[in-house]
Amino acid sequence: MLNEMLIVIITTMLPIAELRGGIPLGLALGLPASIVIPLAFTVNCLIFFPIYFGMDLFYERFFERYGWARRLVEKLHKKAPRVEEYGVVALILFVGIPLPVTGAWTGTGIAWLLGLDWKMSFLAVCLGVLMATAIVSLVVFGFLGFLTQLS
Repeated sequence: MLNEMLIVIITTMLPIAELRGGIPLGLALGLPASIVIPLAFTVNCLIFFPIYFGMDLFYERFFERYGWARRLVEKLHKKAPRVEEYGVVALILFVGIPLPVTGAWTGTGIAWLLGLDWKMSFLAVCLGVLMATAIVSLVVFGFLGFLTQLS
């Protein structure tokens, strides 16, 4: 069971798969939903920290020395006060709708690029992940219910 949980954790940490891949995979591996769903949710929320603060480090070490990159980030940060009015709700919806290239990875990157407060961004990402968890779980259980009716 520990190996299956590790597979769910690794899959959920991947940028495109996230919990959209972790939840169905965990259930397919035979793990109970009571373990898979909270595990995928938690891992997907916690990925925020290495991305958000890693981008600070990456920017300081590599991109800050290039004028074009510094100007681009500064320009985006100047828009942050206008974005913060509706940015949290938009970030929740962006992360919460489980489509390709949406999710915690991209949402966190957008929050960092816009210079949004990390605490509000983390809350928004977690709420979006909660929304995505509910949607993915409903779709997976609906699909499993459909399959059991066919057999």
